Amino acid sequence: MRIKEQRTQLVKRRSTLLNAQSSRVIMRPHIPGDPVRIKRLIERVADLGDENTHNLLESIFQEFAARHRNFREVLGKNFKRISEYVPKHMSLSVEQRLLLGAYFSSEYSVEAAALFNPSIVPHPDQKGVAKGSLRFIMSFRATGEGHVSSIEFRSGIVDPNHDIFFDPVSQYVATPEIHTDPVYDRLHFKRKLEEMGARDRVMNRLLEKLGEQFTIGELEKQIDILKSTKFRTADKNHAIDTAWWLARSNYEVVFSPEQPISERVIFPVSQNESSGIEDARFVRFIGDDGSVTYYATYTAYNGFEILPQLLETDDFLTFKMHTLSGRAAQNKGMALFPRKINGQYVMLSRQDGVNNYIMSSTSLRFWEDAKLLQEPIHPLEFVQVGNCGSPVETPAGWLALFHGVGPMRKYSIWAELLDIDDPSIVIGRLDEPVLAPDEHERDGYVPNVVYTCGSMIHGDALVVPYGIADQRCRVATVSLPELLSRLKAYRPN
Repeated sequence: MRIKEQRTQLVKRRSTLLNAQSSRVIMRPHIPGDPVRIKRLIERVADLGDENTHNLLESIFQEFAARHRNFREVLGKNFKRISEYVPKHMSLSVEQRLLLGAYFSSEYSVEAAALFNPSIVPHPDQKGVAKGSLRFIMSFRATGEGHVSSIEFRSGIVDPNHDIFFDPVSQYVATPEIHTDPVYDRLHFKRKLEEMGARDRVMNRLLEKLGEQFTIGELEKQIDILKSTKFRTADKNHAIDTAWWLARSNYEVVFSPEQPISERVIFPVSQNESSGIEDARFVRFIGDDGSVTYYATYTAYNGFEILPQLLETDDFLTFKMHTLSGRAAQNKGMALFPRKINGQYVMLSRQDGVNNYIMSSTSLRFWEDAKLLQEPIHPLEFVQVGNCGSPVETPAGWLALFHGVGPMRKYSIWAELLDIDDPSIVIGRLDEPVLAPDEHERDGYVPNVVYTCGSMIHGDALVVPYGIADQRCRVATVSLPELLSRLKAYRPN
């Protein structure tokens, strides 16, 4: 009975339930891989005649235009993707081009299967927010057809009473402009290539003429030069394919300021994330000079392998995607601390799928060594433990949430306290979960799971958004004084 009373004081589940909305769809290119099929479809449309083309296009606009912002512009862009297959002798009207754009497009419901594993950070714009309230941005893992995951966002206000109010969700969803010509750091690029087993004379030849910073265009020039060398064709092709694969894994996406935050979705772009962008852990990072940057670690998945990636943004409009490198940059579940500690970046990580690790580095994108932080010690976490997002700073130490997996693969959320100057030292932890699936949270796509990718402090509460059964989300608030009191009272063995 005493444990139940403590839990009632400690945690308050908020009533709002965030469910997936299958009606929120994006437009994707839908282009057959066979050039013969593409050319034949172009010919069929060209043979329709002006009247049939006009009538069919009108019906498409009536049926689909209200579901997408800038519908006409997207059709035009998708036509351009196949324009190289249009015979040179063929002259197409504007309506024929738009109709072809529709034939080479499809809708994709980004939330058709689930909306889960959220994280939360303070919004970069707090103008007009009432005293005692805080505007926030919440990220989600959205999953659609084929179990392809992307990143979605919501915004809202948490008031002085810790009540949560979400902004209206737009009926539209939009993907960003993709910039595939970012600037690369040669040292990081080379390190990652070496990890991928591409350390040989051919690769060294490809990289040796590049500057410390280079663009994808400059890389392309060196690839053209490499093709004319006398290295074996198989070795050249391997080096070129590997370099292209890595280059295209680092890119930039840009949303329009006119698009509300709930319309923005970061959908997989590169080959290494073709099967999903999973479990982004956002953190508001404060630099040594006081500047604020929002980072998120996430897992890129191509259906066979996972790759840890780092997302960077200042304004949630422009996002830069970087590949993490180093021996310790592996597996899932990396979470960055919100500032440097003793002059170094610090990250929680998962190295073996069972235990929690901690690592530090002078470089944000290179992680070489990891130190064991925590092993399962409670029966409800014997299967594995793993971090639940970036730690938050308190006067008592770094407050870190983590998940524990027990019998029947039941996930629960726990808390521990790390030393403020040396977070590799656990100075307190709970002897019971902060949150475990209740009778209303057991059922869903993956039963018996509660999971979060990040929390934030507001006043005297810890705001914890969490996923339920890998399908839907809700928010809980935790009494910070009570939580810290209990953490400090229980010392780990």
